[in-house]
Amino acid sequence: MNEGMSVKRTIGTLAAALLLVGAGAAHAQIAVSANDGKQLRPGEGPETRTPDSVSVLDLRAYPPKTLATIQMPASMIGPPAAVAVARSGRFALVSAAQRLNAAGEIELNETVSLVDLSKPATPRLLQSAKAGPGASGVAINRAGTLALVASTGDDTISVFHIAAGKLVPAGKVQLPAKSRPTDVAFAPDGKSALVVAQAAGKLVGLSVNGSNVALSGREYQPGVQPYGVVFSPDGKFAYNTNLGGRAPATPGTGPRIGTISSVDLATGAVVSVDVGQTPEHVALSKDGAYIAAVVANGSAAATDAPGYHPYGLLQIYRVQGGNMTPVAEAHSGAWCQGAVFSDDGRTVLLQCGMTKAIEVYRFDGKTLVQDKAATLTFAARPGSIATASSR
Repeated sequence: MNEGMSVKRTIGTLAAALLLVGAGAAHAQIAVSANDGKQLRPGEGPETRTPDSVSVLDLRAYPPKTLATIQMPASMIGPPAAVAVARSGRFALVSAAQRLNAAGEIELNETVSLVDLSKPATPRLLQSAKAGPGASGVAINRAGTLALVASTGDDTISVFHIAAGKLVPAGKVQLPAKSRPTDVAFAPDGKSALVVAQAAGKLVGLSVNGSNVALSGREYQPGVQPYGVVFSPDGKFAYNTNLGGRAPATPGTGPRIGTISSVDLATGAVVSVDVGQTPEHVALSKDGAYIAAVVANGSAAATDAPGYHPYGLLQIYRVQGGNMTPVAEAHSGAWCQGAVFSDDGRTVLLQCGMTKAIEVYRFDGKTLVQDKAATLTFAARPGSIATASSR
């Protein structure tokens, strides 16, 4: 037997084993939370820092519970899309846009971690790979064979082939200088993707052919400083947050009112809804019927800053194609980041960095109520979250 045939058979055996192991994991409805121990608030000293970590949360029963937490690089600075869970539930990817250097200073980081979730109660770090500096939003195609990572520091999208439990670098897509890509998402059919070019104010299209990824030439302008993006289940619309609100930007000294937008990918038509200061995340329910918007609402600012509020906002909108209709809103904790729905749409998890907690909300299609007794707490600040059906 020649060496090439041996390698191919080994890879095939490993891949088959992963598929078999993943069959059980696919039925376990879990969420993965990336938690940042580096970030300090005024009055906190370096000695209060804790290790970054990743937590696996069980959504199979109510109330949700934390199954396990393991130490690995994570970052809450950037969009709350720095976690992606494979559709099979077998594994997750976690990017870390920042790290501490030897002098104890925060600097850009390029790490992407591959996490084995085949046994959700005992997750394992399988591999640490390198994307570009400021590795932020991460996406996995539905086949579980390709991953994309947006890197703000070098304006690139790193491409990884996923095989035999490994991330294999497959090139990079270079965006124009100072585009600052913060997030990336695959279309449901896996044949295209969208990059959030925050500084350029655009959603930039990518074509995907196997592991060959390239700029498609399609661009959309949903608002000022777009941040994160998610596709509708049919792939016809994209929904995103805009930190700076509607385009064109209007001059002013006060805080900008951010928006969430729907973009008709066939026509380019944009519908925007004003949501408040700093919409961190837009999360879609599994059936595509509802969007959750996480709005910081000035809650991370100094108490004497313009626009400060002691609470954030969690908002739910009904989605019908490109239209988004407000349904419910709740005051949340401060400095909140990412949100996910349970598969049945009745539970919403919300990460809140100020209190190092994930708040739990019950949603019945009309009202949104926090269950304070179900709150999950952590040693580090939750900053990104995903389920297998959230992107």
